Amino acid sequence: MTDVHALKKDILNKARQIHKTQVKWRRHLHQYPEVSNEEFETTAFIKKLVRELGLKILPLKMETGVLAEIKGPRPGPTVALRADIDALPVLEQTGLPYASKNTGCMHACGHDAHSAIVLGTAAVLMKMRRELTGNVRLLFQPAEEMPPGGARPMIANGALKNVSTIFGIHVDPHLTVGKIGLCDGPAMASVYDFDLIIKGKGGHAARPHTAIDAITTAAEVVGSLQKIVSREIDPVTPIAITFGRIEGGAARNVVADLVTLAGTARTFARSARKRVPTLIKRTVAGVCRAHGAGYEIIEAASYPVLVNDAATNRLFARNQELLFGKNRVVEAETVLGGEDFACYVEKVPGSWMRLGVMNKKIGADQPWHSPRFIIDEEALYYGTALLVASTLDYMNQKAR
Repeated sequence: MTDVHALKKDILNKARQIHKTQVKWRRHLHQYPEVSNEEFETTAFIKKLVRELGLKILPLKMETGVLAEIKGPRPGPTVALRADIDALPVLEQTGLPYASKNTGCMHACGHDAHSAIVLGTAAVLMKMRRELTGNVRLLFQPAEEMPPGGARPMIANGALKNVSTIFGIHVDPHLTVGKIGLCDGPAMASVYDFDLIIKGKGGHAARPHTAIDAITTAAEVVGSLQKIVSREIDPVTPIAITFGRIEGGAARNVVADLVTLAGTARTFARSARKRVPTLIKRTVAGVCRAHGAGYEIIEAASYPVLVNDAATNRLFARNQELLFGKNRVVEAETVLGGEDFACYVEKVPGSWMRLGVMNKKIGADQPWHSPRFIIDEEALYYGTALLVASTLDYMNQKAR
């Protein structure tokens, strides 16, 4: 068996050696961002690098995204590493020399860094291939930012076939570079995004009794749906129902015949997640029936709760301490945001870790999705070394 300290040194050396190249990869991706399901150049760039690294590209019947694999010299488990590759429709305001050249599109959530880290991890593991007892599956997933997400299509294309565990990583501008955040159990909320259409009957404002007012009906629907949270769900269960957009009406003296609303429901409870769509439909149906209006509910997205595996987190924590010393792991907070990485860990054990990228000296402390979002690129080194070490450690445990 390989000496632990010698292996640690080898991992850190190889991660440091690849770092400058990773920075170049990341900056290229940053300059040429593409939004969800339009990551054509990004896909071509990643495929080119994957081939150059000597990895096998697996079939993927999707327009964007890459699925690749490293075959180890000995049989063992397959460890999956996931990176999301899409950007956001954000106008960059960082002033960086490698700022986005695609106006109105920006890697404002760090997916360029995720891709560079997983590519760097693959490069290091190829150099350490003799240490592999099993295989490594690389998932470069499109459309994380746009519902219904790219995770389920990846799974349908065999991304998790024979996979024993999956590791996810996300940069965190609230954590100092060199640290990671871990959260056992529920870490991100389930998401039920829906569009609601209220169908009334138009008429003159002077004769409202001859019409069916879609606006007043919609207003009552919004109010009634808020009562689901307080009266239909266990009070100890966190849940939020929010309408972020409402549109309807044409003039002040015309009773609106149609209103559209865009809503989202978030919760950490699996039981509540199953009940919410039914409760929403029941409430909308009741209010509309009382007003004589019709309705239509269209599901836009539905993600499960992202539940991190505690054993995988212990694996990350152990290797983080082994590589970089103590006091480098913090407890990450749970948030009501959604992430389609949840679809993977619904199928196989795994965890989604937070990677610190904050460095206030260079202004790397802006929140996700900000037009001024930047990272400390030293984080690429830390993330790569940790993924390499955790992959090898997992395989070694399973081989015992």
